[in-house]
Amino acid sequence: MTNLPLIFCIDDDAQVLRAIVRDLKSKYREHYRVLSTTVVKEALDSLLELKNKGETIALFLTDQRMPEMDGVTFLEHARKFYPDAKRVLLTAYSDTDAAIKAINTVQLDYYLVKPWDPPEEKLYPIMDELLDEWQGVYQPEFRGIKVVGYPFSRDSHAIKDFLAGNLIPYQWMDVQTSEEAQRLLALNNLPTNKVPVVFMEDGSYVCKPTISQIAEKVGLNPQIKHDMYDVVIIGAGPAGLAAGVYGASEGLKTLLIERRAPGGQAGTSSRIENYLGFPTGLSGSELTRRAITQATRLGTEFITPQAVKDIKQSGGYNKIILDDDREINTRSIVITTGVDYRKLDTKGVADFTGAGIYYGAAMTEAQACKDQDVFIVGGGNSAGQAAMYLSKFAHRVNILIRKDDLTSTMSSYLIDQIAGTENIVVRGKTEIIEARGDTKLEELVIQEIGTGNTTTEKAGALYIFIGAKPFTDWIKMNIIKDGKGFIETGRELKNYDNFSKIWKQNRDPYLLETSCPGIFAAGDVRASAMNRVAAAVGEGSMAISFVHKFLAEVK
Repeated sequence: MTNLPLIFCIDDDAQVLRAIVRDLKSKYREHYRVLSTTVVKEALDSLLELKNKGETIALFLTDQRMPEMDGVTFLEHARKFYPDAKRVLLTAYSDTDAAIKAINTVQLDYYLVKPWDPPEEKLYPIMDELLDEWQGVYQPEFRGIKVVGYPFSRDSHAIKDFLAGNLIPYQWMDVQTSEEAQRLLALNNLPTNKVPVVFMEDGSYVCKPTISQIAEKVGLNPQIKHDMYDVVIIGAGPAGLAAGVYGASEGLKTLLIERRAPGGQAGTSSRIENYLGFPTGLSGSELTRRAITQATRLGTEFITPQAVKDIKQSGGYNKIILDDDREINTRSIVITTGVDYRKLDTKGVADFTGAGIYYGAAMTEAQACKDQDVFIVGGGNSAGQAAMYLSKFAHRVNILIRKDDLTSTMSSYLIDQIAGTENIVVRGKTEIIEARGDTKLEELVIQEIGTGNTTTEKAGALYIFIGAKPFTDWIKMNIIKDGKGFIETGRELKNYDNFSKIWKQNRDPYLLETSCPGIFAAGDVRASAMNRVAAAVGEGSMAISFVHKFLAEVK
């Protein structure tokens, strides 16, 4: 009902307005909403808000003689906001000359002479014809968040990536090519140097917003509800989401904190084909959406985007310190912060990161690659899944790897799919030695390993998948990590000389427990993890069983 197009009626005579609204509602209420006012200034002031909110107006019906502004002048203003809406003037016999002139000045579609009784003869046939004509060209307005900006802009990419990662629907509007984007900026008196501009569903907007500003606007990052939690999960990838589901379902006061967007690296995958129970596969975003819905239904609380900067232990309890210095008290912790893609140190790459060069799949930018040559660095499953997805848009997808082929790094089902896709080319023994461009990536210099031969090639985009490093730099306490920074757990801890100095319990650590009692690790952040979605889900759920054992000890 709320998404129906509007018929907007303005008449300073309340009795006439009630009559026209009554007749319109009785005939059109199933397909249109009727909005009305006796104050023309109120109608004028509402146009910008309605436009920013994404409301669609099918037809304006306004009286000609009004004290503040005549109908024709109002329609001139309204046309700037809704140029495709039908325009009807409500006139007395004495105003027909003005109405006839208005046919030329505001492209008036019809003038309706009062009285219009009976409406079955004098109103409905006219309205039916105008509304049918409007429906023929009508494209439903997007209702939701609109992002207006330049393509290949770091700021625009960060906003789109955040919204997509948090499964918040939005419409991207390229200020260079979209007339509607240019109209929105002009109507709000916003110059192009203010972009990116995010128009919210309530009609408000924010220029060059920070991620935290957007999060607050869309209702993320809520207040902490409890003085003490049973378990706080740091990281909302597959392991963290599974821990959230099992923690809440088993009656624990459960909080899940995510620094960027739920789903982790798996959440950006265009297609996960080897996950149990989904024979045709499913996207990472769909898996994430289902998991979040399940966890929240069971009672897990979410805070996102919010990073943890420290953990402190005192008196058998844990205190989590957030980036904004808020503190959260919890009896146990599960760390599921996962991994980040390693950075490519090649010349020029840092200059265009977010402006044509992306770490991970960056599916929000796939449309911008239409009919262009794009490049992928990396030979793992994530790179293969990205290549298959990008092949639907790009002219050609080049997979650059240092090895001869993909057999030692990628699953066979993906290798077969890539081999069967005509516009994907695997280029072995190659590497990028420079990225070039002006305001965005334009060219890559590619070198053959062994011969040293180089080529300079046009590049619409570069996607980098060159291995992962654990996201554990933020951990300052005595949590033992291996040489690569992954968190050690369980019996492996005994292999470290400093373990006995840290661990003072009368028992061995549980399987997923770290060197600090009551703090567990699961998923890709854990040393010796299997790096599979199903394994991470299993570890996340298993961690909750150990949380229960730990909580039973400290009661």
